[in-house]
Amino acid sequence: MKKILIKNAVAIVATNTKLNAVDSLKLREGSFDISNNSMIIADNKIEKIGKNLICEDADEVIDAKGMVVYPGLVCTHHHLMQCFARNIPASQNMELFEWLRIIFEVLSKVDPAFMYYSMMVSGGELLKYGCTTLFDHQYSYPREQCIELADEQFRGADELGIRYIIGRGVITRSTAEGGTAPATIVEDLDHALKTIPQVVEKYNDKKPFAMHGAVVAPCSPFTVNEDTMIETVKLARALGARLHTHLCETLDEEKFCLEKYGMRPLAWMQKTGCIGSDTWYAHGIHFNDEELKILAETKTGIAHCPISNMKLSSGVCRVPEMIKLGVPLSLAVDGSGSNDGSDMLEELRTSFLVHRLTSSYDAPTGAQLLNMATIGGAHILGIDSYTGSLEEGKAADLFMLKVDDLDNVGAYDDPVAMLATVGYKRPAALTMVNGEIVVRNGKLTRIDEEKMSAKATEFYKTVRYTR
Repeated sequence: MKKILIKNAVAIVATNTKLNAVDSLKLREGSFDISNNSMIIADNKIEKIGKNLICEDADEVIDAKGMVVYPGLVCTHHHLMQCFARNIPASQNMELFEWLRIIFEVLSKVDPAFMYYSMMVSGGELLKYGCTTLFDHQYSYPREQCIELADEQFRGADELGIRYIIGRGVITRSTAEGGTAPATIVEDLDHALKTIPQVVEKYNDKKPFAMHGAVVAPCSPFTVNEDTMIETVKLARALGARLHTHLCETLDEEKFCLEKYGMRPLAWMQKTGCIGSDTWYAHGIHFNDEELKILAETKTGIAHCPISNMKLSSGVCRVPEMIKLGVPLSLAVDGSGSNDGSDMLEELRTSFLVHRLTSSYDAPTGAQLLNMATIGGAHILGIDSYTGSLEEGKAADLFMLKVDDLDNVGAYDDPVAMLATVGYKRPAALTMVNGEIVVRNGKLTRIDEEKMSAKATEFYKTVRYTR
């Protein structure tokens, strides 16, 4: 058994409540315990958290003097493939529907190499900024590809050492049918129903401490038709997989649903069955008061993506009201094309600031946002029994930040809130996933970053948007 001792930390940000993830989110403060300074890890699990712990048979001792140890961040919505569609001049000042038309042109070039390099670029960045678990919504399957794309994403994830859950997405509504997707990435429903089980059965590992998972993820109300939503929902539940889709991201989407389906987006979700405790939506901005109550009653989750929502002028998610009602909440970066990065630390601070601006005293606290970004995300993904918080017996998924240098003087008296109120603008000193150190001194440990950067850059040149 391999043992690691972490000692002398400024604080270990451990959980301080046995409440469930949704109820603990309601605590504006006090959901974390920062009284300890050391931790013993045995293989992939946290064996002990305490003060001045000693482990004489430790294989490695990590001196965390001047550092805070945090639970690994959990990203519940991403589009890794968009890393090759970011910062395109033509799309920089657009809103969602027109922006997608440009992004989809790049995504029509998806192939296995595309998916591998996008994982190495964006997955690597996530790890460097403290994210240990990633859910990625993959929805582009040109040329009837499927399992080969998933295989390459998981190959990249395993090389990096990130805990990875794929969203096997579906797009069946083209621009000819009033949607936003070009025919090049539209999939036949029969092909989707035939190949989704291949991904789920191969990668949806339900064992404790699993590093792989799979979710069924029809893309959005404006990229699939009603048959697709109904049939993929049925298939997901038959396979025992969770469900994910975009919902209530923009007012254009609301208008689309009223025109095409004769009802608001959430009502259409209810009609098609895509709602419930096994389901979460990306964005969730434009719900009315009654719909917020339905989300809480059905325990349907939300992935909050503030940077993307601001860049695309989509709006601000009603997080303060959702917290009060008990809606399951998590934090996410969304795709690199609408975020232009994969930094969950930046997402934490941005979320704090946008809600302070729009909700003042009712805005979520730094502790509540850290809760969303950790155990909240793990709960929504269905893996909170073994990750999402620093607790004895859970996976050693964590990251460490150096806080005793000049630019952080006076900033870390409250290390729980610090990530949201002050922010942290450098890579982690160390990131650990399932007991393995995958980032050390701000650098990925399992790959040569410089060589990978050169390879990914050469690949990017073959798929970049050139108009």
